[in-house]
Parts: sequence; structure tokens; C-alpha cells
Amino acid sequence: MTKKISVDAKTSKKEVVSRRKFMKGAAVAGVAAAGTLGVPNIPKAATVLKVQAAWGGGIFLENAKSYVDRVNKMAGGGLKIDLLSVNSVVKTSQMQDAVHRGVLDGAHYVPAYWYSKSPAASLFGTGPCFGWSAQEMLGWIHYGGGLDLFNELMGSLGLNLVSFFNSPMPAQPLGWFKEQISRSSQMKGLKYRTVGLAADVMNEMGLSVVQLPGGEIQPAMKSGLIDAAEFNNPTSDSDFGMQDVSKHYHLASFHQSQECFEVTFNARKFNSLSKEQQAILEYASEAENSNFYWHNTLRYADDLIKLKQKHGVNVFRTPDSVMKDQLKAWDMVVNRISAQDPFFAKVVKSQKTYAKKVMNYLLLNQPDYGIAYNHHFG
Repeated sequence: MTKKISVDAKTSKKEVVSRRKFMKGAAVAGVAAAGTLGVPNIPKAATVLKVQAAWGGGIFLENAKSYVDRVNKMAGGGLKIDLLSVNSVVKTSQMQDAVHRGVLDGAHYVPAYWYSKSPAASLFGTGPCFGWSAQEMLGWIHYGGGLDLFNELMGSLGLNLVSFFNSPMPAQPLGWFKEQISRSSQMKGLKYRTVGLAADVMNEMGLSVVQLPGGEIQPAMKSGLIDAAEFNNPTSDSDFGMQDVSKHYHLASFHQSQECFEVTFNARKFNSLSKEQQAILEYASEAENSNFYWHNTLRYADDLIKLKQKHGVNVFRTPDSVMKDQLKAWDMVVNRISAQDPFFAKVVKSQKTYAKKVMNYLLLNQPDYGIAYNHHFG
């Protein structure tokens, strides 16, 4: 007699087989998962960028370090800038070419340092004053078409670079002289140190310009190689020891009334980074913009007091007549170069368009802060 298997028994047998298959699969999956969990999570090595600064010390090297610190903290270990001081790999005059070729990944300097490549370079840092400060010049770079023009210049020069601009510098002093300057005629024939387009302007005013690196200014004035000089601000000038070779310091000038830092990177290297890392390099530059101004202006003010009280320096404000003569000299220089260089003229036109519109608002809206200052402090 054939034994009949009930429907329940058949179902039970299938369930047993199914459970065995499931358990076997689960066991395999469990082993695989355990194997995955057992492998240590080894972090990917950080991308290191070798960036040379144009500064061997002083407050500008502090500023460069501040930018680097922002990048390194935000990058979370995936990107790191190794900051090198002046002349570590190449001389300052060779830095841009070194970044272009990939000898350096980046550089921290000012546009005037490669002015010899194109007069238009100086317009992005040491150009004529159209009634604006470095704050507004940076506004033009970021929102007024300046960066597009800069990149056009890079293309025309065949330079493999990506640059960011930051740190609005206060107007640079007219500088250090052997006597108080009350009129422009006193400066004619003097051997004077400056850089960029400012050299053309001061030559136009009758000075004999010598372009020297910052560290060579004080020794040159001490030895008589130059008669007068400027660098940038009371802090840097104090560090160089200018108070030991002159006691007459003139603040306010249009020869370099708006300047900023340029942080430049090799374009191929930059493009090889992730979008997040590229953004960090860019936005760390923008953040440093505010930090520079807050940090440096207080230091400049403190060191100006020290120059007067501790070192007996006579501090003067450059006469308006001298600054008006500077503007006339700027007109001569700008018109002459514009007639020879269409791109230079194009950049100047763009700057004037921006400055006319923005400064019309600012000059109408801003009160004369000097009135309030004199009210409280005399």
C-alpha cells in the first residue's frame, strides 16, 4: 500500500529546504561582511601643494601663513599646503615662471612682482587711483569683470595659472626722506625705491627710480645708493629698520593707493584637485580678505605710534599738492601705455566704469569720518 504524503507534510519539507538555503546564504554573507569590517580604514594620503611666499619674515609672511592655516584646517587632511619662505626654491622674480612650469605648485606674492611681463599686470594691484581704495578694487576683480580680464591676460601670455586675490592693503606711504617734503619739486632728481607702475609715475615726476626687494631697501638707503624709499606700511618699514636711516616719514600717496595679494596656482595641478578642494583654496582666500584688514590695520597703527614715541620719527601727511601732481603723472603714464597697449586700455576702461558707479554711491553716502574723529580726539 502506497503511503500518502499530506499537503502539510509537503509544505513542511519545502520549508526545511528553503530554510537551509537561506541559512547557507546568510552564513556566506556574514563571512563577507566580517571580512569587510576587519579591513582597517586606511586614509588616503593628503595632496600636498608646495607654495612659495615672496616674504622671508614679518607681517606679510604671517598673512601668508594665515591663508595656509585656513586651507589646511578646512581640508580635513585631504589637502595640505606646505608654505616655503622667500627664495626657498627660486628667486622672487622667478616665482611666476616656476608655478607656470610646475616647479612650484603655487606662490603668494603681489601682481607688481611680475609687472615686467605686462604693464597690465600692475593694474591688478598697483594701478592708478580712480577715487577708490583696495576694497573697491577687489570688488571690481570679483564682481566687476576684473577676474575675467585677468584670465584673458593669462591666456594671452600663455601662462598656466589660476589666481585668487585677497587682502585689501591701506594706501601705501609716500615713504622715507631725508627732509620733510612740502612740494613735488623737492623730490626731483632723488633716487627713489618703488615697484610696478608706480615706478613709471615717479619717473614722470622727475625722480630716478630704483626697484629693489624689500630686504635691500634699508641697506641701500644707508649706503647712499638711494635717497628715499617706500615699501608698504609702518610695521614692515619698522621691521626693515627704516627708522634708523631716516626720521621723516610721509603717509598718504597715490603712487600705490590700492594693492592686494595674489595667490596663484599651477592650473594643471589645480584642475587635478576635487571640486571641494578647489573651493577651499578659493574661499579661504575670500575669508583671509577680512582677517587681513582687521589684523593688519591694528598692527600698523600700533607700530606707527612706536615709530613716533620710541624712535623719534617725524610723521607727516603728504601734502595734497604733491598727491595732485601724482594724479597728473598717472594720467601721462596711463595715456602713454594705453596708446601702445589695447589690452591695458581695455582694463583701465573697465576699472573706470566700475569706480565711477560704485564710488558715486560710496562718496555720497559715507560721512566724513574725520569730522567725528576730530570731535572726539582733536
